[in-house]
Amino acid sequence: MGDPGMPSGPEPAVSTRVLTLPNALTLLRLVLIPVFLWLLLVRHAELEAFWVLAVSAATDWVDGVVARRYDLVSRLGQTLDPVADRLFVLTTMLGLMVHGVVPWWFVALLLARDLWGVTEMVRLRRHGLRTLPVSFIGKAATFALLTAFPLMLLGHGPGTPAAVVRAVAWAFAWWGAGLYWLSAIMYYIQAQQVVRRPSGEEAP
Repeated sequence: MGDPGMPSGPEPAVSTRVLTLPNALTLLRLVLIPVFLWLLLVRHAELEAFWVLAVSAATDWVDGVVARRYDLVSRLGQTLDPVADRLFVLTTMLGLMVHGVVPWWFVALLLARDLWGVTEMVRLRRHGLRTLPVSFIGKAATFALLTAFPLMLLGHGPGTPAAVVRAVAWAFAWWGAGLYWLSAIMYYIQAQQVVRRPSGEEAP
């Protein structure tokens, strides 16, 4: 996955390697999803669940930095990383909703955006086109949400410190939700431009 904080420049070479550190970090993020849900919903161990969530969120940033800095970008990583991100965001917010940390309407707001994204992807494929590249805004949205979720869990409780953490968490959450929807709108505009392009004309 590309790092939202990395400067723009030439795209790194994409390899067919499977056994790379970025891919291992992405796989770790997937493996930690059921661990997080078990700790939160079965054991009700909020502190342990917070640390699992924090480590999982950190891998999303680290794998992109490592992949680009050490030329370890792979086709598997480009496919697996967005899937891991979506599963991670979806299962985390659903788990937090069931545990009473996140309200249902915020989850519905993010799910509505994902549903719109899926319909656009289906529409592109009907025109024989592949999905469009992930934008910087989309990556920034994911970063904000992956920062908000652990903080929401950490701030779930009484007292002034928890209230301060919750305020920071919701600032990241609303920032992430806004960017999430903005990226969907930009995706829609870009998809419209691609669909309307005359047959045989190459994308810019």
